[in-house]
Amino acid sequence: MPDLATRADIDVLLRRFYSRAMADDLIGYLFTEVAHLDLDHHLPRIGNFWEQLLFQRPVYVGQPIAVHFPLHEAATLQPAHFQRWWRLWDESIASLFEGPMADQARTRAATISESMQYRLGIESDPALFSGAYKAALGMEP
Repeated sequence: MPDLATRADIDVLLRRFYSRAMADDLIGYLFTEVAHLDLDHHLPRIGNFWEQLLFQRPVYVGQPIAVHFPLHEAATLQPAHFQRWWRLWDESIASLFEGPMADQARTRAATISESMQYRLGIESDPALFSGAYKAALGMEP
């Protein structure tokens, strides 16, 4: 399996992830009913975010945490939502890519999950952590 190496790879990964996340029984409604996510608008922006994060290309403009405050107010996000988001991200990566950059995408997502919970005032629940999530954060699995 190839490693995650190009913007086109990021776009493939994002399409896989969002197709799964939007259909998910736990978090799907956050994308479809709460955020009313328009993928045609969202995918290029979030692709820029991941391209900047993974490949250090200055293409993203925005404050990713800012859009999550109103979402949290509308839906009261829980640690289980973040854990499911990460698990679907991890599974999407594993189905398409393997290698150091794929691992970095996992680690960055786990860090984003923890940071976002902290910034939103959500107490993370270690009981929900999978071994892979802990490993991505450098914790004991």
